[in-house]
Amino acid sequence: MIEMHQIYKSFGRNHVLQGVDFTLNDQTVHALMGENGAGKSTLMNILAGIHRRDKGIIRVNGQEVDYQSPKFSEAAGIQFIHQELNVWPEMTVLENLFVGKEIHNVFGKVNERQMTAEANKIFDRLDFKLPLNKRTGDCSIGEQQMIEISKALMTDAKVIIMDEPTAALTDKEIDRLFDMINQLKSEGVSFVYISHRMDEIFKIADEVTVMRDGVSVMSSPTEQTNYNDIVHAMVGRSLEQQFPDRTTVPGETILEVTDLSNHSFGMDGINFSLRKGEILGFSGLMGAGRTEIMRSLFGLDKGSKRVVLNGKEITINNPQDAIKNGFGFITEDRKDEGLVLGASIKDNMSLANLSSFSKQGVIMNAPLDEFVSRMSDRLTIKSDKELMVSSLSGGNQQKVVLAKWVGNGPKVLILDEPTRGIDVGAKREIYTLMNELTERGISIIMVSSEMPEIIGLSDRVYVLQEGRMTGELDKADISQENIMTLATGGQLNG
Repeated sequence: MIEMHQIYKSFGRNHVLQGVDFTLNDQTVHALMGENGAGKSTLMNILAGIHRRDKGIIRVNGQEVDYQSPKFSEAAGIQFIHQELNVWPEMTVLENLFVGKEIHNVFGKVNERQMTAEANKIFDRLDFKLPLNKRTGDCSIGEQQMIEISKALMTDAKVIIMDEPTAALTDKEIDRLFDMINQLKSEGVSFVYISHRMDEIFKIADEVTVMRDGVSVMSSPTEQTNYNDIVHAMVGRSLEQQFPDRTTVPGETILEVTDLSNHSFGMDGINFSLRKGEILGFSGLMGAGRTEIMRSLFGLDKGSKRVVLNGKEITINNPQDAIKNGFGFITEDRKDEGLVLGASIKDNMSLANLSSFSKQGVIMNAPLDEFVSRMSDRLTIKSDKELMVSSLSGGNQQKVVLAKWVGNGPKVLILDEPTRGIDVGAKREIYTLMNELTERGISIIMVSSEMPEIIGLSDRVYVLQEGRMTGELDKADISQENIMTLATGGQLNG
């Protein structure tokens, strides 16, 4: 049993935790929820010895503890599996399992035979099969996550903290993860489960604690609460409607893409169109080719295509061509492709449109500061504009990427998984901004794995299966049943 009582933590003038209470019981899956920036990860970083608390008490089985580094918390059986998985892609599965903890024989050489036996013992316990000589970079995200869990169990973990563990998993991998969690719980392991996916909480969690603005505002057995209670606790108000009403009627066709092909990804002869002020959804199962189409259109990946924008054929061989022609692209991987993590909020927001704030090669700070302040207010980014973007929560990082492209005044804005890993309150803000952008005549192409998002926002939907277009749905025909029928290769009646 772990008790965290009145935990405080500040980073400079940023007061992240302001008296948080949290209790993890034995053999329990405890969901920790809250908007981005609520302090969830910071609280768990303190429990894991990554950060030191300013004030407060931590007790484990009634004994007060003070973990001064992750080494001490790991020795006590607490393991933190972060959202950004800590694997070495060029090393084998076996090497990753034992990195820094290799077993040596009496002659000082690495004892691969004993390490293999230990690894197989853990894999058998999890009913998980993976070649130990496989390069970890060639493993799926789900397999990499199982490697991280296996590493935790090899240290005899009693508590495993998981931060957004299903953000990049397939449905099958999520089912396997949940089976594994339930199995380990029955063996005496407890879990802290950080997630924004509400449906998962009611499937896997025994208890739930909600944080808001650095304070724990709700704690309850999951069976004694509901979706509306949790959302109200997270945002401090009721969300009457998850998706704002569409206020824009799409106009004339402004973009036509024909014969888009990329044989490296098995795509051939993709055709689609986009209207002015439209939100055009792209749906399909994992691996259907949605992201690959957008990357090829934007010139990030090579391939052939014919693109007509506002009646004029244009050439897009690279991202510079796309930007010059009025395209913006918020990629699926915001950390590696959307942000310069070592730069400030201000610098990141201005990356795509520095020319708008420059005169004869000199940056004009006054209009740039005004733009950053306006976008920060509009997207409720409360941090100082000079703060490093790497220190922001995932949701605030996504808002910075949005601000960067919105400030560039695009004609066509491509959003690939725009709300992945973002809480319900921030999602609503982004949905409202998308509405406002289409009112201004900007056209949006949205790729999303979240079915409610596709159904709730799209004016029209294209569905893909294994690199080919299987159907187009107008607003009246957009439904989960129709999308899944087309996504699995079926045909619609009539």
